[in-house]
Amino acid sequence: MTIPDSQRIVVTGLGPVSPVGSGKEAFWNAIRAGADGSGEVMKFDTSMYKVHRACEVKDFRPRSLQGDPGPATQLAVAAVELALEDARLPAPRDDARSPLRHAGVVIGTTGGEIPVLEKMNRQRFGPHKEAVDPADFPKYPCHVIAANVARHYGFRGPNQVVPTACAAGNYAISIGFEWLRSGRAPFVLAGGADPLSVVSFTGFGRMFAIAADRCRPFDKNRKGILPGEGAGILVLETLESARRRGARVYAEVRGYGLSCDAYHPTMPHPEGAGVQLAMRRAMQQAGLQADDVDYISAHGTGTQANDKIESSAIRAVLGAAARKTPISSIKSMIGHTMGAASALEAIVCSLAVDTGWIPPTMNYETPDPDCDLDYVPNKAREKRVQVALNNAYAFGGNNSCVVFASPGA
Repeated sequence: MTIPDSQRIVVTGLGPVSPVGSGKEAFWNAIRAGADGSGEVMKFDTSMYKVHRACEVKDFRPRSLQGDPGPATQLAVAAVELALEDARLPAPRDDARSPLRHAGVVIGTTGGEIPVLEKMNRQRFGPHKEAVDPADFPKYPCHVIAANVARHYGFRGPNQVVPTACAAGNYAISIGFEWLRSGRAPFVLAGGADPLSVVSFTGFGRMFAIAADRCRPFDKNRKGILPGEGAGILVLETLESARRRGARVYAEVRGYGLSCDAYHPTMPHPEGAGVQLAMRRAMQQAGLQADDVDYISAHGTGTQANDKIESSAIRAVLGAAARKTPISSIKSMIGHTMGAASALEAIVCSLAVDTGWIPPTMNYETPDPDCDLDYVPNKAREKRVQVALNNAYAFGGNNSCVVFASPGA
């Protein structure tokens, strides 16, 4: 069945803010080179912890924004600006005739503006027992991130925050896909944002899920994640719209699959049932067979459970084709950026389709018999990519897979 251009959804703008670089060129060059975004935590004191490393966004300068919002908003606003510049689209605040007046905004997050809550907690329960600043209360709820973006740029379309944790970026892209297909918005700014926080660092630390030195996805000696931060925003529009305005098209969003393990608050289903279901649903909507998949951007957290189960799920879904399908995890470079993770990985998938380069899985040294696929170890690979799958999973058993493809594939 031929899908009309008015129903085909494409990516025309990329806005990454990450620990290895911000902006499309800096980010992609660093990812292809296998850059290391980790370092000693600078945002807060980690002397009481057993681990001290994370992946922070370097040289980030918060803007002067109305209402003095929290860091998640700051990251999202910066990523939106980069995406708009890349798409060559003016914001409504700067141009009353902008086609983005009725654009939708959908942003995924894990913790939202948790650093704002941490600040209030220090004020109330710290050594000085200060009164909490009432101006901080409306800054904390996670829904304000997308609302603040819309207010800053003048977007008047549908507005939503998706708190499906580490799968939230993919969920946001899937929602944006449906808004465009149903005519609810002419453009959508979709992605995710999360700042590094004491809460997330402490939580993963208490679960002994943070690696002491490097994140080593799929390596036998992997010890856990490195917490990270960042934001990723994609400009989505119909292929009809993109062709009409002569836009550069990076990739087409061909389909998506969502599922829930319905199993455990933090552990993945031992057989990867939900992961398999998300991948199968995405491939079915996109009309794909196993042999059609050229690249998989893995969730690849570097934990023992995730990487083993994800590898097993890929083998189950792709069958014999799994052995010849390149798979990589950029978390080996930028850490786990929580709600921004699958949004930044969606940018990677779009660029892999556009440029014909697959990023490496860094820090891979010792093969694991349970993870026996092609993880593109330590060096980027040049390869034509017509179809890429973006896998992302989260606490609560939230699973997602989004298909990015060459528009001509």
